[in-house]
Amino acid sequence: MSEEIYYHSFLNRDRMVHIVDGDLPTCEALSVLFRLEGFQTSFSVDIEQFFLNLERRRPDAFVINMLVSGESGLGLLRRIKAMRVGIPVIMLTDAQQISSAVTAMKLGTTDVVSKPIDTDYLLSVLRDAVRLDANLDVTQAGRRSVELRGFSELTPRERQVLQLITNGQSNKEAGRELGISPRTIEVHRARVMEKLGARNTADLMRIVLAG
Repeated sequence: MSEEIYYHSFLNRDRMVHIVDGDLPTCEALSVLFRLEGFQTSFSVDIEQFFLNLERRRPDAFVINMLVSGESGLGLLRRIKAMRVGIPVIMLTDAQQISSAVTAMKLGTTDVVSKPIDTDYLLSVLRDAVRLDANLDVTQAGRRSVELRGFSELTPRERQVLQLITNGQSNKEAGRELGISPRTIEVHRARVMEKLGARNTADLMRIVLAG
């Protein structure tokens, strides 16, 4: 309970969630939902407005509808990933668009949430995404403790695995905590090492500590 209180009162208040949805009532409803969680919010109903808002302030998370006026949500997801900023993106679907959801996951979205939105689930996904970013992006003496070349290319799951590796957990322990198999952890670990340019686990630890 104390951890949740710390998380809500300290981390959310300085974090911005940017909502992109062509339906204004949806933007407003989600904005209220996230503000009640302590987040700051902004929203865009089309691509032009999105980039204007992005120039004003870079958010800490995106919540984007698959269907956006002026461009598909997947197209926007590709453009965000091409920026290599490492900001988590949660996609919304108006229906069970399985092929689009699969494509979104391959492109590195944090999760795909179907409408009508389960707000409790959406909030849990957002909390986890922002909490993960906070864990790996904390500051010490005004400097980021993790600034690694290739870090922005890591998927949310790969960042989780990296966090657990740097905490000294084995594949089995990390798999148990994340609810996936040790073999899957091994695959994620290999991808993390490739993206960060590490030759082995010891080299990976050196890179993280040096960062």
